[in-house]
Amino acid sequence: MCIFDGHKNQKRASDSLELKLKIVNSMWDLGIEPRPSARTVVMLYRLLSIVQRQRTSPGWQTWSSARSSTSAAEAQSIALPAQAQVVICGGGIMGTSVAYHLSKMGWQDIVLLEQGRLAAGSTRFCAGILSTARHSSIEQKMADYSNKLYHQLEQETGIQTGYLRTGSISLAQTQDRLISLKRINSRLNVVGIPSEIISPKKVAELHPLLNVHDLVGAMHVPEDAVVSSADVALALASAASQNGVQIYDRTSVLHVLTKKGRVTGVDTDKGQIECQYFVNCAGQWAYELGLSSEEPVSIPLHACEHFYLLTRPCDAPLQSSTPTVVDADGRIYIRNWQGGVLSGGFEKNPKPIFTEGKNQLEIQNLREDWDHFEPLLSSLLRRMPGLESVEILKLVNCPETFTADMKCIMGESPVVQGYFVLAGMNSAGLSLGGGAGKLLAEWMVYGYPSENVWELDLQRFGALQGSRTFLRHRVMEVMPLIYDLKVPRWDFQTGRQLRTSPLYDRLDAQGARWMEKHGFERPKYFVPPNKDLLALEQSKTFYKPDWFDIVESEVKCCKEAVCVIDMSSFTKFEITSTGDQALESLQYLFSNDLDVPVGHIVHTGMLNEYGGHENDCSIARLTKRSFFMISPTDQQVHCWAWLHKYLPKDSNLLLEDVTWKYTALNLIGPRAVDVLSELSYAPMTPDHFPTLFCKEMSVGYANGIRVMSMTHTGEPGFMLYIPIEYALHVYNEVMSVGQKYGIRNAGYYALRSLRIEKFFAFWGQDLNTLTTPLECGGESRVKLEKGIDFIGRDALLQQKQTGVYKRLVMFILDDHDTDLDLWPWWGEPIYRNGKYAGKTTSSAYSYTLERHVCLGYVHNFSEDSGEEQVVTADFINRGEYEIDIAGHRFQAKAKLYPVTSFFTHKRRKDDVELSDFHGK
Repeated sequence: MCIFDGHKNQKRASDSLELKLKIVNSMWDLGIEPRPSARTVVMLYRLLSIVQRQRTSPGWQTWSSARSSTSAAEAQSIALPAQAQVVICGGGIMGTSVAYHLSKMGWQDIVLLEQGRLAAGSTRFCAGILSTARHSSIEQKMADYSNKLYHQLEQETGIQTGYLRTGSISLAQTQDRLISLKRINSRLNVVGIPSEIISPKKVAELHPLLNVHDLVGAMHVPEDAVVSSADVALALASAASQNGVQIYDRTSVLHVLTKKGRVTGVDTDKGQIECQYFVNCAGQWAYELGLSSEEPVSIPLHACEHFYLLTRPCDAPLQSSTPTVVDADGRIYIRNWQGGVLSGGFEKNPKPIFTEGKNQLEIQNLREDWDHFEPLLSSLLRRMPGLESVEILKLVNCPETFTADMKCIMGESPVVQGYFVLAGMNSAGLSLGGGAGKLLAEWMVYGYPSENVWELDLQRFGALQGSRTFLRHRVMEVMPLIYDLKVPRWDFQTGRQLRTSPLYDRLDAQGARWMEKHGFERPKYFVPPNKDLLALEQSKTFYKPDWFDIVESEVKCCKEAVCVIDMSSFTKFEITSTGDQALESLQYLFSNDLDVPVGHIVHTGMLNEYGGHENDCSIARLTKRSFFMISPTDQQVHCWAWLHKYLPKDSNLLLEDVTWKYTALNLIGPRAVDVLSELSYAPMTPDHFPTLFCKEMSVGYANGIRVMSMTHTGEPGFMLYIPIEYALHVYNEVMSVGQKYGIRNAGYYALRSLRIEKFFAFWGQDLNTLTTPLECGGESRVKLEKGIDFIGRDALLQQKQTGVYKRLVMFILDDHDTDLDLWPWWGEPIYRNGKYAGKTTSSAYSYTLERHVCLGYVHNFSEDSGEEQVVTADFINRGEYEIDIAGHRFQAKAKLYPVTSFFTHKRRKDDVELSDFHGK
């Protein structure tokens, strides 16, 4: 079935025009849009006339079924260009969006290859719903941009895209779901996207056919839209072609050619093309295409079957302006389709496909499975009882790709420079496609995207996430999660225990509850013997969690006695050289001065040319020619790729990933010095072992333990980096000797509380590629005045002159009731003097202050123009602040920099004068 079915029996006067229309006709086997108007036909004729004219230019090839009507010999005679700057694989929304935006940014030597027909993959099956209501801030921005782009695309290209602003309604059957919607609503409002929380009665007014008796509320986003995804791809392709992009269909990329870790070209079934950049937008086949390259690129995504049904028009046909509906608690979405309904959803028991790597040139409608769809159909009929008398036209079963963490994949490969990826859209390709294509094009043209996209970056994954078995099991969990309630601190249940410390079994037996980061198991907290493990694991809430008292006892022990935290997951590198190459190279790569005496530890950022943080780490100088680098867990791939990119290709310089070689134990607390002194028979006092110092020593019977006087939290204590064969022995000795000093295990929730109350910013949360040291109080970690060149130095010197446009600020919630009020999480809007000024980046409950503490960036938006202005300390100090949690604003005290002495001993909130925190 396709949208031109009603015209098939009408003989065209012009065989030429009929052929041109077949190009579009063949792009959809299934129609989800109204029949085209006469104006659309004229616009298609105009577009395809352009195609005919360009066939004489090098490399141009007509699209879709027009190509299929030519003879095989004629098709083979249309030669590919010998070279191009960029080759894009994939002719759906993603590929055409990247081509469109690259051409808009001035790149013209671009070739787009599609193995089947243009837009004949997942794009043609897309339900056509464009929603900006996203939990992720970056996905929200991409969807908003897509909405604006698609709205003006018809005017720009003359091709109707079916864009219709219907608005959307997200329903809430529970109070928790309503809280989740309120959080999204708060973030939409501050970025200028109209949105409101509405009552069930208002829902019934907006969509009279909905059953609203079980609803507690909803969110209405009036500017959300529906659109024809295939028409959007066609319009993007048309605009790109007019800007010089050459498009070839029925041309398969066999593999990507590389040399010395860089893209050099592509090998296709029609010949080779030399190129500098390759973009994998192959959708369903991105995984296989990545592995087929000369140097394999792991792209962790997997396909599942996705179902939706189409009905005949209702007795009273739905108006074209009827809002789309998302009933996440019912696991379904609903939109108008030619007066009837298009409705699908995300079932709890998804069906993964193509695990064995089965390939199709074009995505075909898969076999109907009414038994599998029945729960979603029942949910639909409960929400719209009037549909019981409406005839069902078709059940569509189409493949859709999902990723290992429910977020799309974009960015440059860590192993092949010039190899970019945009794929794995988790059934949100239409909503995200425009914005994602723009950001990836910026990445390629300017070196960095204009937004922080770390949570979407391909380099957030390691090789272990590329296992087919892992992906098959993980996407079976991910697909239902799309509509599951998003509460703080939830963890994936599949693909666990992939990377574990040698102490895993010991810690697990002592009550460790686990979280996963970059595939590594890390303890969250330790459940005492008298606690109900099952209840804690099933506790999901936006309010005070059940683990509150447990983490409090761990924090108290860190402050008053001694705790041990297994931090083996942290990324660890060694950089050595035969001469001075290691020091010289690292001085250029890092912002702080690493020419320090042997044994000293330096906290430093690894910056990009704009001064933003590519990494934030600690580096110990082991010898004159060797350095030990400790970075966040999820930096393993990204940091390795960055170092490989900028370190000289010198045979005398060695970079080694030693993450797996060392178990790391963090001994935190005032009695840590007593434990180590007793185990090492060496003085551990500050006079003998100063802060930020490292030396190898014996601990128990084990030798060669790297002991560092640092804790990552600001509390007194030590980090022990232990060769894995000694891990169990050292842990046992520490716990045995520590008994007399009140030792206990602790987890990362205690660590988070300790570091946030000390105003310690963490990379990936508070620091990213768009935040500089001058914006987060890190001036002391930058060697600006030493005359030593480093990446980002010029940008920081310029910023020092002009001033910063945002500042990291600590907020202590003043009128927040920990027991009764919603807890802050991250991403909450910050208000200064009643005006939006930024958002939080991380938060935790401070057991020292007995208040919630948030970190976040404050901006200075001009009231007249809305443009950003310089943020000074005085600007921060003069403001009155509020943090918005799900629509409720809580007063907060602001502070720019930590006062270390303030936390030297525990003080109750009644003893604390919070005005002391008001920025000094």
